[in-house]
Amino acid sequence: MREFFTEAFYRPIFNALAWLYENVAFEDLGIAIILLTLAVRVLLFPLFHKTTKHQRLTQNLQPEIQRIQKKHKDNKETQAQKIMELYSQHKINPLTPLIALIIQLPIIIVLYRVFIHGFSGDALNLLYPSIDLPDVPDQTFLGLIDLTQSNTWIAGFAALAQYVQGRLSLAKINKNKGGEMSKAEKVGKNMVIFMPFLTLAILFSLPAAV
Repeated sequence: MREFFTEAFYRPIFNALAWLYENVAFEDLGIAIILLTLAVRVLLFPLFHKTTKHQRLTQNLQPEIQRIQKKHKDNKETQAQKIMELYSQHKINPLTPLIALIIQLPIIIVLYRVFIHGFSGDALNLLYPSIDLPDVPDQTFLGLIDLTQSNTWIAGFAALAQYVQGRLSLAKINKNKGGEMSKAEKVGKNMVIFMPFLTLAILFSLPAAV
């Protein structure tokens, strides 16, 4: 299983990073990481779009779902049946977020492993014959930041970017919905504040490449 994971996921993505480093990123690992991340984002865009569409439709149906839950509060089976009928009527697959997560998870794990190891150790043995890296690849960003070491500024920027993205997403939901927030939305608002701090705590000790 491990060999399959390596050959099917890790090796292709690692070599994509190496190819970008060698041919496009001017042998700058930081630029190569940014380009690879953008490429993966583009490839997964249909999945992101479908998930976002699902979230928007589900959000719009919340008033109707709450009415069903209130009307059938004493009969969970009927409640679930009516909600599924509502989903079917609006062509919503409730498993969409789970399917999206299952597809993304291996890629996220591989990107984490590729970025945390960089061009070091046994990883270089996985290079395709067509990839020719220097004996000692430069693992910096713009020659200023050592991506193999932790960096407070990079971790802080990542946390700030997450906070801004969360605020924008929350503002968009409130604009589309209006009115009083549900309990789930209140939790989401708190998470927008909490998650950047968690991100900062996690990334603080990890290599800047991550």
